[in-house]
Amino acid sequence: MAMDLEQTLNFTVVVPYSKPVFSLFWLPPQKCASYEYCSITSQRLSSFAICLFVSLGIFLVKTKFINIFTKSKNVPSLPPGPSPWPLVGNVLEMWRNRPAYRWINRFMKELDTDIACICLGKTNVITVNSPEIAREFFKKYDAVFASRPLTVNTGIFSRGFLATIVTPMGNQWKKMRRVLIHDVFNRSKMQWMLQKRNEEADNLIRYIHNLSYNGGSAGQVVNVRTAAQHYTGNVMRKMMFNRRFYGKGSEDGGPGVEEEEHLSALFTLLLHIYAFSVVDYLPWMRVFDLDEHEKKVSEAMEVLKKYQEVIVNERVQQWREGKKIEAEDLLDIFITLKDEDGEPLLSNDEIKAQITEIFLATVDNPSNAAEWALSEMLNQPEQLEKAVEELDRVVGKDKLVQEHDIPNLPYITACLREAFRLHPISPFNVPHLSVSDCIVAGYFIPKGSHVLLSRLELGRNPKVWEDPLRFDPERHLKDGVATQQVSLAEPELRFITFTTGRRSCLGSWLGTTMSVMLLARLVQGFTWSMPPGVEKIDLIEADSLLLKDTPLHAHAKPRLPASVYPMN
Repeated sequence: MAMDLEQTLNFTVVVPYSKPVFSLFWLPPQKCASYEYCSITSQRLSSFAICLFVSLGIFLVKTKFINIFTKSKNVPSLPPGPSPWPLVGNVLEMWRNRPAYRWINRFMKELDTDIACICLGKTNVITVNSPEIAREFFKKYDAVFASRPLTVNTGIFSRGFLATIVTPMGNQWKKMRRVLIHDVFNRSKMQWMLQKRNEEADNLIRYIHNLSYNGGSAGQVVNVRTAAQHYTGNVMRKMMFNRRFYGKGSEDGGPGVEEEEHLSALFTLLLHIYAFSVVDYLPWMRVFDLDEHEKKVSEAMEVLKKYQEVIVNERVQQWREGKKIEAEDLLDIFITLKDEDGEPLLSNDEIKAQITEIFLATVDNPSNAAEWALSEMLNQPEQLEKAVEELDRVVGKDKLVQEHDIPNLPYITACLREAFRLHPISPFNVPHLSVSDCIVAGYFIPKGSHVLLSRLELGRNPKVWEDPLRFDPERHLKDGVATQQVSLAEPELRFITFTTGRRSCLGSWLGTTMSVMLLARLVQGFTWSMPPGVEKIDLIEADSLLLKDTPLHAHAKPRLPASVYPMN
């Protein structure tokens, strides 16, 4: 059949004698005299047209037959959505209305629905805006929707699905999940890493103090995004590789060129690995890479390999040669894990893939939430004052906040919950794949569907949240009073932090700790105010990753005694 189709589509490029221009237009035989060769005959063109129309007819008949069959069996309909075109579904609309999430949110509002179905090629993409429906998917039917779709870019970045987050259900996922639960994110390992996290929390204060004190006692304007992302990157480099910098860093304690390039590559991956790419729904279009997602992901991976693989390869060799006998970081843990036969449990590629996933899972949300929270609090100074008062009362001014203080900082935690609710870093959660047909919310969800929870619309759903576009931390406190312990987790899926079920975030404790420590250290260590000439911080979102469109620049002035700040 493939050969027949190849013969049917045997187009030969038509080249005029006079011009080096390629022509793909068929000309009747009587008009081909001025051409060297014309192989597309009217007979072959007719065959191609017949083949196309027969395929289209089969598709339409098949679709109609399925619809009639399912109705006769009293199977519920698919969720509402835009009418698809034959063969390509709604890919053209998706391509034309970028970014796709705005188009999806818009037509869901027009249809007045909390669940929709978009047909992209042969794939049904189910989008959900309602916590109740979300809980039905991922609590009641968690086993059905616990797998992941295979996409071009996730395959590249996970080295063929060797890690955890994007790997479909199966033995590989179970193996890597066990490693993370028992050997990485357990209580003893996290306590073992406490000193490394403390060093980077201190370095955050040192870095900003160096920047702000350069302006004298009056302080200085600081790029908060750079500081926040530098902190999250440092924490993971220290825990993973026992080092802060890939190079020498900068003189003020901030990131060097190497760290900035590494972090930029991570955020490029975050932007593209689950973007709505045409080739994920129309695989035959991969050769064209129309949106260049594959190219950008491949380039970002080369940057990560340049910095990470050298360290991994060198460390593996050290253990093999007996030059290293004691584990100092998570990389050592991965390398020294053994199977039942005493052989290395993880291959080098598995280690490298899992390291990349851990970096991706930890650098984005804490830094994004802290930047948005401080931006909103600067526009509502009374909230910033409450956060400062809580820190002064719980921790005092003669020492820096520590991880053991976190349970006693409900208002700071509530500010972060509100940032996660109102300003998620991405429009949707990581997609889930249905492994069998299922009925959810009264609709038929076919096997192979991709299920997406809208982070943006869940957190801003007016049926759930009063005045949803207002940043109000007190909505997360009982009667608005910051007395009880508050968690960043949201198991009821009214907004998304660490999700729930089999695919919930395994590093939720670490994510919470990094987020709270980052915001708490920023608020405790410095008096923040508007930059000169600015009356209000803009709250405009970027189009794709929902970072603040422009980095937050705010005036920072040291507020604690000089002896409290870590020395250079």
